[in-house]
Amino acid sequence: MARRSKIVSGLLMTGALMVTSLGVGGMAMNANAAQDNPSSVSPAEAHTGHVMAASTVASAEDPDGDGYIPADPPVTGVEPSTKQPPHRYFHEFQAHCTVTHTRPDDPIVYPGQPGKSHDHTFMGNTTTDANSTTASLDAGSTTCLAPGDKSGYWMPTMLNGDTPVLPVDEQTIYYKAGVTDYTSVRPFPKGLRFVVGSPMQTAQEFRDHRGFVEGWECGTSYFNVDFPKDCPTTADTQLNIRFQAPSCWDGKYLDTPDHKSHMAYPVVVPGTNNNACPADHPVALPMIEFKMAFPVNGDLSQLRLASGPSYSFHYDFFNAWDAPTLNALVDHCVVGGLQCDPRGYDQSHPEAGAALDENYELP
Repeated sequence: MARRSKIVSGLLMTGALMVTSLGVGGMAMNANAAQDNPSSVSPAEAHTGHVMAASTVASAEDPDGDGYIPADPPVTGVEPSTKQPPHRYFHEFQAHCTVTHTRPDDPIVYPGQPGKSHDHTFMGNTTTDANSTTASLDAGSTTCLAPGDKSGYWMPTMLNGDTPVLPVDEQTIYYKAGVTDYTSVRPFPKGLRFVVGSPMQTAQEFRDHRGFVEGWECGTSYFNVDFPKDCPTTADTQLNIRFQAPSCWDGKYLDTPDHKSHMAYPVVVPGTNNNACPADHPVALPMIEFKMAFPVNGDLSQLRLASGPSYSFHYDFFNAWDAPTLNALVDHCVVGGLQCDPRGYDQSHPEAGAALDENYELP
């Protein structure tokens, strides 16, 4: 996979056509949270319309509305693995998914409250909205290559002035080992959800975030906290970002009030260069990495996110994978130490075969 994705000539026009076909619901930043209870939110929260706190509305999966969704069953008796298996440079597979729609909804932060969030760009499951649950996503369809990946993926909509800039064609979502003992990684539990980053983070917090990989990049400009001021105006130049999610789970909750506390990033094992899960989040899961490509170049001075400035970038993940399909990819590619495409095939190790068939389904 090339370090920076390329887009074909005419992509900017295609992006404009996508806006027409998809529509944009509530692109202006939504301030309903401040309007509903102006004394309860900060100016930054009112600006973004996205308060990272427990929902004020009970959902089907959180009937008491306390923000905690217990895992059923919980995972117990797990200790963080400090083993060092045979070195393999790669232990990952890819999900390739396209944009489905935009909407000012967030079923994790504002379940059952349509229009309460800033505008989001959704990928993967075609049905994701404010009322989405594990069951509704499971019953939906997907634009991911693997039909078994019915997960919801979303991020704040990018705007150039007031015009949305939507990723075109397949976007890459990596599933990697975040710990040194890649053989200890297990699949996500169905219904796990979390938010990576925060719309209220400062520029320095964005730069210092554990998920920060390369920041905003365009052309030969990398590691930017702010959008680059200018990108080469060529058909194959676009704005990219890569951002990694925490990959250690507490084994207890599918969600928590802040949508983050049940997850943690790996830590360095004292006296080594190895990474392992912390004791209070001992369950090693795949580390998701968004690699998003936005078809915009030239003058970027009017670029912003629906959540605010460039450093308000964040994203959400709601797991609705078909369990056997996800199990096969994790076992074959992550635990197996391979660099797999969406079929679970590593071109450097053809002898290992593929986890999925030519239709991206279990054989």
